[in-house]
This record gives sequence, C-alpha cells and structure tokens, in this order.
Amino acid sequence: MPRTMALDPLFTAVDSAAFTDRHLANLAAGTLAAVRVPGFLDSAACRAAVAASGRLPTADYDPARVPTPIVRFGPALNDYLGQDGDLDADRYWADAEAARATWHRAGMRPDPVAVSLARLGSAWGAAVTPATIGGRAVFGGTLREINSGAPIHYDDVNREAPQLFDQEVVAQLAFNVWVAVPPTGGQTTVWRHRWEPVDERHRRSYGYRPETVQHCQHVSLTPALGDGLLFNPGNVHAVRPNPGGRRIAFAYFLGLTTTGRLIAWS
Repeated sequence: MPRTMALDPLFTAVDSAAFTDRHLANLAAGTLAAVRVPGFLDSAACRAAVAASGRLPTADYDPARVPTPIVRFGPALNDYLGQDGDLDADRYWADAEAARATWHRAGMRPDPVAVSLARLGSAWGAAVTPATIGGRAVFGGTLREINSGAPIHYDDVNREAPQLFDQEVVAQLAFNVWVAVPPTGGQTTVWRHRWEPVDERHRRSYGYRPETVQHCQHVSLTPALGDGLLFNPGNVHAVRPNPGGRRIAFAYFLGLTTTGRLIAWS
C-alpha cells in the first residue's frame, strides 16, 4: 500500500529574500520542507570562495562507507563514530584542529560559513555557537563537491550518536550555500518521510534504495549560484548527479537545543 494517499499542504519549499526565525521554527517543527534564499551570496563572493577552496586539501569520503564519489574538506563527526556512537576522540580532535588551521591559512574572504552563521543567528535573535563535547567546540563547516550525486539517506545526530554533545538537541537542520553550480542536474530532493525500522530492508551501503520513498511526497530544488538552502535532514533526502560542471557547496548542521539556542557542527 502507498505510504501517502494525500499531499500535506504544509510540506513545501519556500523561496524568501532572507531566512527568518519562523522559517527555522517551522523547519524544526517539521511543517515546512525547505527554505531557499536565492542570491544568499553574490557572484563575487562565490568566485572568491571557489578560488580559496582551491587552497584547501580535499579528499573523497571513505568509499567503503559512501560509495558515491564526494570530494570534501573538513572533518565530519560521522566519520569518527563507532557503531555504538562513541567518538574516536584522539583522531577527531587532532583532525579538527588541523582543519581549523588550514581553513585560516586559505584566506577565505568572505568566509561563506562565517557569513551564513552570522545571518542565521541574526534571524534567530541569538548567535549560533559551536556544539561542544566535553566543553570543547567541534569543527563546523565543510566544503563538499558533489557531482555524481548522493544516495537517499537521512541525518539525525540523536539516532547516530545519542548524548554526544554537551547540549541537548531537539531538532536538526542542514544548511548549504552553493558557490559553483552545474548547467543541469544536481537537484536536492527532500521527501516527507522520516526513518522507520522497516526501511532497513531497503538499505544499500550508506543509503537506501528508491523503494524506501517511492510513494512519498517530495520537493526537488535545483541549485543556482549563491543560493542558500535550509531543510530538516531528518527527512530522507538525496542529490541527483549532474552530467557536467561542478557543484560546490559549503555546508553544516544546525541544532535547536532545549534552551532555545542554535548550535552548529559538521
């Protein structure tokens, strides 16, 4: 039987001149699919970011974990978690400190991560701060070039690593801003579906087969240069391949905490 017989009128993608506190609240509550701000960064800022990104050492994700080639810079916490959700602390903190130093040397001006965090904090009414583990600030902000697509998957720190952070997270959001886009392809699709145990029958390595969401409502957004995008990554999502060009984004996660603050990590 199909999962969805009727469409949820609230599950839509909204274009806006700026992110607002209501956007953030509705995404956290699950009553909105995505918010896109066209031209969040202007073309000059995008060019500068691409030039600076060439000074960052990039590498593919571990193909045993993510078989689709995705070039990235910046440590992602998921890569340092054991099956029980424990952090490989020695390796993570060493890589996080090295990444901070490398990012600083790259001379990212303007810095898309710093700019976006400042604007989101202004929209929320309080500065976004880094998530912390044992009082130490985690690394936040990755560079990702996804040209071959990304599989259907979800992101939920409360499932992947319960009680990892000092802060209690009640909702997780994902932010992306594109500094290079392909002429065609590269759409981000977000489905109105949260992980269920039965989904594991469709698991394929890192992600899930299309049968997981074949009857689910969805929205698809084609990236344009400088666009900023926020969505709730607890909803299953994926990226379509692009046949040519480069699709480069700066990205991180936001968490809404029990105290009403926003924290960030990657």
